[in-house]
Amino acid sequence: MVEIFTLTALAVVVAGFVVGIVVGLTGMGGGALMTPALIFLGVGGGQAATIITADLTAAAVYKTGGAAVHWRNGSPHMKLALWLIVGSVPMAFLGPYLVKLVSADPDDLDHMLKVAIGFALLFAAATYAFRLYVNLRRVRRGGHEDDPNPTVRIVPTLLVGALGGLLVGITSVGAGSVIMVSLLMLYPGLAAVKLVGTDLVQAVPLVLAASIANIAIHGLDWEIVIPLIIGSVPGTILGSRIAPRVPQSIIRRGIVVVLTMSGVALLDKAGWGPLSSEETNVWLITGTGIATLVLVPLVWGVLRRTEGLPMMGIPTVAELERMPMDAHYKQRLEQRLARRRESASESPPE
Repeated sequence: MVEIFTLTALAVVVAGFVVGIVVGLTGMGGGALMTPALIFLGVGGGQAATIITADLTAAAVYKTGGAAVHWRNGSPHMKLALWLIVGSVPMAFLGPYLVKLVSADPDDLDHMLKVAIGFALLFAAATYAFRLYVNLRRVRRGGHEDDPNPTVRIVPTLLVGALGGLLVGITSVGAGSVIMVSLLMLYPGLAAVKLVGTDLVQAVPLVLAASIANIAIHGLDWEIVIPLIIGSVPGTILGSRIAPRVPQSIIRRGIVVVLTMSGVALLDKAGWGPLSSEETNVWLITGTGIATLVLVPLVWGVLRRTEGLPMMGIPTVAELERMPMDAHYKQRLEQRLARRRESASESPPE
């Protein structure tokens, strides 16, 4: 019988609820936050394979709801989603078997998965930051005309789906970050709502394939899955409802810091290479968080300066997240930028 009224189950419910809120607020994939959270909580004996399987199974539940909403609103680009699915589903199913083929020993498998998740988290943080920079360049170059039905570039789209599927199948991390930034590059005129809707629709069969393969190999721990669903579903709903009233820029910068710290912490926990030690290096992880917190705004300011913008101000991170934007919003932002440039040019030299 599944025991869900335990302290461990309560911790999983709380973790699922908190991560669900963040997913609802930002639209970010939950695996990048949920998987490391469960590993650090030590549920399922802290075994990465058990946690990945449970996380993927829960994600298949709450992602289906989000995809249904976007489908009903007509926002997904179905042909694009179809080609992403063709690329991602086989690789998501194959990924766990490839890992098992490489390492059959349980201890080696756990070490390999934790290292893979650690690097996937760092990759997710980097791709998120790169997505903001792509949008910043787009704003400075006048944006792109909206193209609701772009011609699907089949081969690149298949490759994007395959990479995202492989990452999810092995680590449960990476689909949202990798696929979203790739779609931004391949289809710059596709509206933001269509990008999100397309990503959600293709994510459902992707996550299902990954969860089925992982269940077939590792089994399923219902004592993790049930509390995870109980916490994550209402958390996602709540996050979606309060999103318009929450400062997105602070949350998203915080996510980059958390992803970076979690990635380093998992690599340290797995004893990877330069971070190999018998005890958790608390100072290294804390220092990484502080350095990220300080350096990210500075680097972002420098990148803004290279694009002819002040280090802080418009367009804000929240505004960049709305790229590609609707025509009315894009026009208002361009007017604000024009007024800022006129004001700067009229200011007397010091």
